[in-house]
Parts: sequence; structure tokens; C-alpha cells
Amino acid sequence: MPRSENIKIVEALLFSCMDPLTQAQVNAVFDIDAPLLSDVIGALQEEYNNNDYAFMILEVAGGYQLVSRPEYETYIRRLIHKTGKLILSQAALETLAIIAYKQPVSRVEIESIRGVDSSAVLKTLFGRKLILIKGRDAGPGRPLLYATTTKYLEHFGLINLSDMPKMSEITELIDTTKDRPPQIDAFK
Repeated sequence: MPRSENIKIVEALLFSCMDPLTQAQVNAVFDIDAPLLSDVIGALQEEYNNNDYAFMILEVAGGYQLVSRPEYETYIRRLIHKTGKLILSQAALETLAIIAYKQPVSRVEIESIRGVDSSAVLKTLFGRKLILIKGRDAGPGRPLLYATTTKYLEHFGLINLSDMPKMSEITELIDTTKDRPPQIDAFK
């Protein structure tokens, strides 16, 4: 059966879009009768799986993105000569975790949790577009409030913030690994 024109258009949009494709973007592209993006994605994903394509569609950061399958990552890295990994310092990871779990949060709150100045780390996270200024607090001095961005969701493979592990799950994981003896690799 020939593919519908709408499926071809959405596939072209997925291919050309750097950020996740959303229903709002699809609605803006079509003059009338915009297709339901989730339906088109389902049809495309089925086609890609049935025909063993080298790419797939991921739902991420409130939209959909066309990506290569993980088994081809090595070859793609060789072609582009990059690691492609998001490398963050321990301080940046700590700060990002605080912002992700407490957002919107002020710099003073971040620094009171970390115990050190976080200005430089915040600047780094801004530069990588992982955080943004969400507004101002109503308190004295009206400090800026920070929150994560959709780029944060993309980098960590999250559909939305509710996909992050709950604090109770993290605490439970830490507690179970504390009781285990350290693993030693005898072949090193």
C-alpha cells in the first residue's frame, strides 16, 4: 500500500528538525487537517521496525526525534570524529541535579545545599543550554530562579521531568549498594 502524503511530510519534518518535533509544529506546517503526530509516528515506527531500518523514532522532551539505532553509534562516531557525550564536572552534575529536583530554585538555595559558590557552574550550564532563568523569587532582592530546559530532557533521554527517578528510589538504591561489599575485578 502506498504511503500517505501526510506520513511522507512528517517523515521529512523529522529528518530535517534538529529539535524534537511537536504536534504544535506539525499543526503550523499544515494549512488544514494536520495529522495526529502520535498516529503518524506509530505508523512510521512500525515501518522502520518491520523493514529493519538503521534508525528509529524516540519520544523525547515533549516531541519526537529521528535517531540512529544504538548499534550503529560506533560507526557514526568514527565518521564525525566526536565522542558525542555530554561531559560535565562533578560540580556541574551536583548543581544540575539540585536544579532538576528543586526547580525553580535560586542560586542561594543551590549554594546552601552544595556549600560552595556556584556562579561559574551556573554559567557553564547556561552555556550548554541545560538550564534557563525561570523568573524571579518574591523574596528580598528578588533573586533569579533557575530551571532545566528541554535540552536537559534531550541529553538525559527523558520525555518529561516526571520520568526522573524519585528521591525515594535513589535513596533505596544508595542504601542497597552501601550494604554490598565492593566488587573486585580479578582480571585487571
